Amino acid sequence: MALTLMAMFIIPASGLSFVSLSPKDPVWRAGDRGELRCRAAGCTAPASFSWTSLEDKPLYSAATSNTSESALLFERVRPQHENLVLCRVTCGGQTKQQRAKIRVYSFPKEPVITGNEEMLMGENNTLTCTVPDVYPPENLHITWLRGETVLHQEMGAEGPMTNVSSKYTYTPTPEDNGRTITCRARHELEGVPEEQSSRETSATMNVLYAPQDIRISEMTVVQEGESFTLTCEADGKPRPEIRWRKLGEGGDPVTVGGGKSLIFREAMPSHAGEYECEMSNTVGHKTARVGVTVQGPPRNTTIVVTPAGELKEGDIVTISCNSQAIPAPHVVLRRLPEHQGTDLQSNHSPTAFVKLSPAKLADAGLYECEASNQFGSQKDSTLLHITAFPLEVDLSPGNGVITVEMGSSLLLSCRATGCPSPVFFWKNRLDGPVRSRVETQGNVSEVLLQPAELMDDSAYTCEVHCGSVRKVRHTEIKVFSFPTDPVIVSAEALVEGQQAAIGCVVSNVFPASLLQIQWVHQDGLVLLEDGPFDGGLRNVTSVLSFTPGANDQGRQIFCKVTLNMEAVPRNQSQKSVSTTIHLHYPPRNTSIVVSPAGELKEGDHVTITCVSDSMPASRVTLRRVSEGQSVDLQSSPENSISVTLFPAKLDDAGLYECVASNPYGTQKVKTQIRVKAPPRNTTVEVFPSLQVLEGQNITICCKSISFPPPAVVLKKMDSGKELYSPDGTFLLLNLTTNDTGLYLVNVTNDLGYETEIFILHVMERSPSPQPRWHEFIIPAVGLVTTVTTASLIIHYLRKARMKGSYELAKCNAGAL
Repeated sequence: MALTLMAMFIIPASGLSFVSLSPKDPVWRAGDRGELRCRAAGCTAPASFSWTSLEDKPLYSAATSNTSESALLFERVRPQHENLVLCRVTCGGQTKQQRAKIRVYSFPKEPVITGNEEMLMGENNTLTCTVPDVYPPENLHITWLRGETVLHQEMGAEGPMTNVSSKYTYTPTPEDNGRTITCRARHELEGVPEEQSSRETSATMNVLYAPQDIRISEMTVVQEGESFTLTCEADGKPRPEIRWRKLGEGGDPVTVGGGKSLIFREAMPSHAGEYECEMSNTVGHKTARVGVTVQGPPRNTTIVVTPAGELKEGDIVTISCNSQAIPAPHVVLRRLPEHQGTDLQSNHSPTAFVKLSPAKLADAGLYECEASNQFGSQKDSTLLHITAFPLEVDLSPGNGVITVEMGSSLLLSCRATGCPSPVFFWKNRLDGPVRSRVETQGNVSEVLLQPAELMDDSAYTCEVHCGSVRKVRHTEIKVFSFPTDPVIVSAEALVEGQQAAIGCVVSNVFPASLLQIQWVHQDGLVLLEDGPFDGGLRNVTSVLSFTPGANDQGRQIFCKVTLNMEAVPRNQSQKSVSTTIHLHYPPRNTSIVVSPAGELKEGDHVTITCVSDSMPASRVTLRRVSEGQSVDLQSSPENSISVTLFPAKLDDAGLYECVASNPYGTQKVKTQIRVKAPPRNTTVEVFPSLQVLEGQNITICCKSISFPPPAVVLKKMDSGKELYSPDGTFLLLNLTTNDTGLYLVNVTNDLGYETEIFILHVMERSPSPQPRWHEFIIPAVGLVTTVTTASLIIHYLRKARMKGSYELAKCNAGAL
C-alpha cells in the first residue's frame, strides 16, 4: 500500500504556467495578411485552443492549432475584421486565456485635387481634395496649404470606408495663375506606421479672366481712294478672339472681319461709319468702338416729293432735297421755269426742303436740287403734277325723306371728303338760314334739331365749297307727333240694356289728318274712323256708341290707332289700348242655401248663406220672419253673407228671407227651416181634479215641446186599454169607480218620447150605475207618482212607443 501511494505522488504534473498572444493589439492595413498566435507555456500534455469574438460578431478567419500553439489567420484584412478576440487554452484541467483588440486602417492612395483647372479670377472658386478609400474616415485630418501657409483644415466624418473630401473656396488674383496649392492628408489613428500616416498632393492653379486693357485705333479721317488700317488688342486668358463689326444706322451690325488688324486698301464712302471691335474668350467679352470718316464729293443727291403719287389741289406737299458728302455739301433747292430758275432754299447742310400748304395748281412745274463741296457737285430734278380737288359730299341721314318725332333730336351731318378745308352752307326750303345751331369742325358740319318742332318740317340743303369746286346735297325732314298710347274713357257706368258710349282719346297727334282709328273686339271690326281730322297738332277723340247686352259682360274691346305717315317706323306709327266691359245690372240669381241640407236636428251646426249676383255689389241682408215681423240677422255690402246657428235650437225653426239690393233694383228669396227635437218639458193637467165622484167628467190636457208633432197615447195600466189624441186632450165622461187606477201618458215622435204617470181616484156616490171604460168619450186620468207604483211605471215606460207632437196647445178644462 505504501509503495502504491508513493508511485502516485511521483507522477509528473502537467501544469499550465501562462498563455501568450501576439501581436497583443495589432493595427493592420486593409488588404494586408494578418495573423494572431496563441502559445501555451508549461503544458506537457497537448493543449486545447479555442478562439472567441467578444463583440457579438463572427471572426471572419480560419484557425490552425498544434499541441502548444494556435494561429488565427486573416488572408485579406478588411474593416469588418475589427474585433475583440479571446484565445482560451485548456491543459490538464487548467484553463487560461488572453485577449487582443484588432484594429484596421485604410489609407492607400494620394489625395486628388480638382477645380483648379479653370479658376475664374475675382470669383469664388470651389477646390475639392478627395482622399480615396479611407478607414476609419473620422481619423483623417486634411490641410490645405499655399506654400507653407495653412489655408484650411478639417477632419473626416465618422462612418464606413469611404472617399473623404474637403472643399475649399478660393478667390484667385492674376498673380495666382501658375501657383501651386497643396492638399495634405494625415491618418491620425494610433498604431499606423509613420511612413504610412501622411500623404499630400500639389496642383497648379490655372486662373482664367475676361479680356481687359483694351487698345484700339483712334478716330480715322481719310479721303476716297486712300488706304487705312484699324487695330484692336487686349489681354485675357484664354487669349481673346477678335471680331470686327460695322454698325449700321438703325440696322443690325454687320461682321466685316477678324483679327488684330482690319485693313482697307482703297477707302470708299461706304467705308465711313462706326466700327466695333469685340474681344471675347470663354470667360467674357468686351467691346470698343472707333469712327471712320471718308471725305469726297456729294453723292446720293435726291429730290423727293411727299406725299408720293398723284397730288391734288389743297394737299400739303413737301419737296425735299437730300445729299451725302464729307465735308457737308451746300444744297440749293430751286424751281426751273422756261427761261430762268428761282432759288427756293439754300443751306450749308445735307438737306433743304420747301412746304406747299396748301398746294395750288400754279405750284406745278420742274424742281431741281444741287449739292456741292470742294470735291465736286451733283444734281437731281423732278416734275410736280397737281390736279383739282376731288370733292365728295355725303349728307347723313341719306338723301330723301327723314321722319323725326316731335320732341326728339335729329342730327344732320354733312361730310366733305377730298378737300382739306371745305366751307359749308346750310339752307332750308325758303333758301334761308336754318333755325338750329350749326357746328362745323374740320370736314364735317352738323345741324342738331333738339328738340324737333313742327317748324322744323322743311327741306334742307348742305352746300360745300372747296376752291373752285361746289357740291350740294338735299334732304327733307317730316316731323310727326304720336307720343302716347291712346286712352279709353267712359263718362258713366255701363248699364246692361241701356245706351252707352265710350271714347278713345289720342293726345298730341301731328299730322292728325293722317290718323286712322279702329274699334275692334273678338267678333271683328266695330267702327272705323279714317281721317282727315284737322291737320294741326291736336287731341283726337273717337266715340263708340252701343247698347250692351248680357253677352258683352267681360268682353275685351280694342282701340287701334295708326298714323299713316310714310317712313314712320311701325313701332311708332301704331298704338293700341284695350278695355274690358264691366256692365252694371240689378241683383239676380239671388239664393239662400242651408247647409247641411235635409232634415235638421236640434244641436246641429247649421250655416245659412245668402248669395246674389249684381254689379255693383249688392247689399245683402239675411232676416228671420215670424208672425209678420222680420228681424235682420246680418247685412253685408259684398254680394254674400253667411250666418251660423250652433247649436241649432227648436226656436230657430221658421221662415228666413234674403234681400239683395243695389242702385238698379232689389231681389228677395225665402226658405223655411225646420228643426227636429224629441218631446221635452211634457206636462199633464187633469181638470177639475184627480179625485172625483162617480158620474163626473174630467179633461186631461197634455202639453209638450217637440217637432215633428208627437203622437199622444193615454193608457190605463191595469187594463192595458189605450186612447189616442191628435192634440193631447182627452175627455173622460161618466166616470165610475172602475176608472180608478194608474194611468200613463206617452208623448212620442221620430226622435224620442216622454211619459207622465198619474193616479185617478173615483169615489162612490149614492147608488147609481157604474160607468164602464167603453163609455169614455175621451178618457180622463189623474197624475200621481208614488214609491209603490215606481216599478210599474218603469215597466210601462219600456213598452211605450216613440212618437211625437208639436208643443200642444193649451186646453180648457171641460165641465165635469
